[in-house]
Amino acid sequence: MNKKIRFFQSINFKIALIFALMLLITLEVVGAFFVRQLEQQNLSTFRQQIQLSAYIDNSLSDQLMRSNTTAANTRIRSILSEVNNANITEIRVIDNKGTVRGTSNVNDQTIVGQKTTDSNVKNAIYNNRSYQRDVYDARDNNRYYVSIVPLLSSSGNNGNTLVGVLYIRASLEGVYQNINNITLIYLSAAAVAIILGLIMSIVISRAITRPIDEMKRQTVQIAQGDYSGQVRVYGTDELGQLASAVNNLSVRVEEAQESTEAERRRLDSVLAHMSDGVIATDRRGNINIINSAARDFLNVDEIEAEGTSILDILHIRDQYTLRELLESQDEVALDLSEEGRDLILHATFSLIQRESGFISGLVCVLHDVTEQQKEDEDRKQFVSNVSHELRTPLTSVRSYIDALVDGAWEDKKVAPGFLKVAQDETERMIRMVNDLLALSRIDSGTTKLEMETVNLNELFNYILNRFDMMIKTDDNPEKHYRIERDFTDKDLWVEIDTDRFTQVVDNIMNNAIKYSPDGGVITCRLLETHNQVIMSISDQGLGIPHKDLTHIFDRFYRVDKARSRAQGGTGLGLAISKEVIQMLGGRIWVDSTEGKGSTFYISLPFEQFEEDDWDVD
Repeated sequence: MNKKIRFFQSINFKIALIFALMLLITLEVVGAFFVRQLEQQNLSTFRQQIQLSAYIDNSLSDQLMRSNTTAANTRIRSILSEVNNANITEIRVIDNKGTVRGTSNVNDQTIVGQKTTDSNVKNAIYNNRSYQRDVYDARDNNRYYVSIVPLLSSSGNNGNTLVGVLYIRASLEGVYQNINNITLIYLSAAAVAIILGLIMSIVISRAITRPIDEMKRQTVQIAQGDYSGQVRVYGTDELGQLASAVNNLSVRVEEAQESTEAERRRLDSVLAHMSDGVIATDRRGNINIINSAARDFLNVDEIEAEGTSILDILHIRDQYTLRELLESQDEVALDLSEEGRDLILHATFSLIQRESGFISGLVCVLHDVTEQQKEDEDRKQFVSNVSHELRTPLTSVRSYIDALVDGAWEDKKVAPGFLKVAQDETERMIRMVNDLLALSRIDSGTTKLEMETVNLNELFNYILNRFDMMIKTDDNPEKHYRIERDFTDKDLWVEIDTDRFTQVVDNIMNNAIKYSPDGGVITCRLLETHNQVIMSISDQGLGIPHKDLTHIFDRFYRVDKARSRAQGGTGLGLAISKEVIQMLGGRIWVDSTEGKGSTFYISLPFEQFEEDDWDVD
């Protein structure tokens, strides 16, 4: 005997409630997506509207390059005044030294000529990169969009040159007000839709409950099968009575579904977190599964890859057929390197077979061996260079020792010279081994820096004084030279390892002396700019060919190999110098013109110290 079901226990109420909740959730999800897309589209449109034309950017770049600052600032102000964009709140033009050169805000012209205090502007100047961000200004409770774009000049010898940045600030209040209005309209419409949906769900649920008793009688026959187990019934409504008749069927379906779903999630998780790329195909070679690692390797998206032949996606159709991959399953090397990106993959293939032996597809695993290949090449090149560099002095030493053994030691005129050559070559090998050990310690990270804050003006001058003293105390120098100094008067305190920094300057100065002509001038400069200390050492030597500039800091690289070996060079000095400067947080580079000399630059980070910073309590 069935109990009387109350309205709140009936299926009518539950279906109506579930339908209303589903409708509410659906509208909320759709609304959230709609509002998000609307916000992104409006912001994207807004950002495009406030972009200045390339003509204005080029005009501002030209003005920043002018030497007449006053006239340039006047012209910049005129250009900014011609910008007619109601969405823009303010435009500023800042040069590459951080000085404000112009602003569109007529009430704030006093900032022209002052240094900017905006850290984002400074970072954009230093890194030569654009900067965009939405910010909130607590002073007027408004949201703004800030865009900082580098201004480049293409008139330099080295390509585009940063001459300043363009700072644009635009209010976003109008955009968000429009979004809020549309959101309010959407919420109102959603509320009406939910009310109407609730009414319709009650009507529909009443129509559904009438055939439930008939469905119960039909499912009793299914319950008499070979299924086992019972579904626990918690309610007394119509669905509860129906659940007692189909319990075994529902249990079996649920278990099978959970098992299948668990396996699928496990497989998806494994594929998603693999560092190797995985591709699965059907029996025709068309891709049906590709994980994120494989998509990144091949630079394709999932929609583009699915259904595409694996021969096309791997670009091996000219070398292999699908039958050959199925039969041989060889490991294939793929060179997918392109400009700006080195990528070498090893592709391993295996078959997807059923228990009956039927081949239903192919699995390809892509392993990135780019770094391994590069390390192997570097290791081979390094061993070759070391072998060559050590073989030359060893061959020379052996030749002279063989001559001494054959009787040259008895010749008092020849023997000392032979021994001197053997001694020089031995010392050269010792220097080379010491340099290799220093580079090895740097590569392994075992080098320790003894950092201390020093006055770079005094340290640089002290190092140069030693070279001045060397030529003054030498009664018969092989070469005369003169060192000129061009230092800033400002004390520059930097944190460095004094001994290693001295080693770097010694390497560069020794090279400048070696390759300078007799009577040449070596010019040493020291200045501070943009929180960086810039040192330079210029000579009047033969210079470095343009093709060799990018390799000058490579290990064992020499521009003039015969002359370098004759002067005892190991080809490691500049490589060590580069590693040391990078460890100190700086940068080293060279600028050279063949036949006119070379200039080596060293840039180190510098922070201004106030006098109060040195006070001791």
